[in-house]
Amino acid sequence: MIGLSAPAKYYSSFIDHYLNYVSWLRASLLHASKMLLELFGYNATQSNQYHLKINGGAGVSIVYSCLGYGVMSFWIAFIVANKGPLVKKILWISGGLFCIWAINVTRISLLLITTNKHSTFPFGVNHHLWFNIIAYVLIFILIWLYDRSGKTPASLNNHKGLLKAADQ
Repeated sequence: MIGLSAPAKYYSSFIDHYLNYVSWLRASLLHASKMLLELFGYNATQSNQYHLKINGGAGVSIVYSCLGYGVMSFWIAFIVANKGPLVKKILWISGGLFCIWAINVTRISLLLITTNKHSTFPFGVNHHLWFNIIAYVLIFILIWLYDRSGKTPASLNNHKGLLKAADQ
């Protein structure tokens, strides 16, 4: 999608104008981050489709590696590869994508704040790694919840009984 929507060798104007979800994702991240910053009293400006800055301070550029679409793709692939009715899959995909998106909005906002306060993220770890750690912990929790959502209380109790029998 990136190759088809970026003016280069394989560019498609149709895909760029009508199916460019990468651009939509970036715009939503920038807009929501700006709103979150303003909610907490920071005046932020989006100067173009890639940049967000705190007025009178530093800014960030949201490039492809900042979008989180790799983590989002992992979540979608997990749900698609598992059993379950289509409606359940759509709900879980939507909920998981929203959670990952919200983590990314928070990360971008915190990055702007820490950069402008000349501070760093905890333990000197960069924001991309923090995003990946938090996003994958969230995904593992969501995987556990998704797996449990397909089981009835009776089957959950049966598994506990089997574990007790195996211990004896």
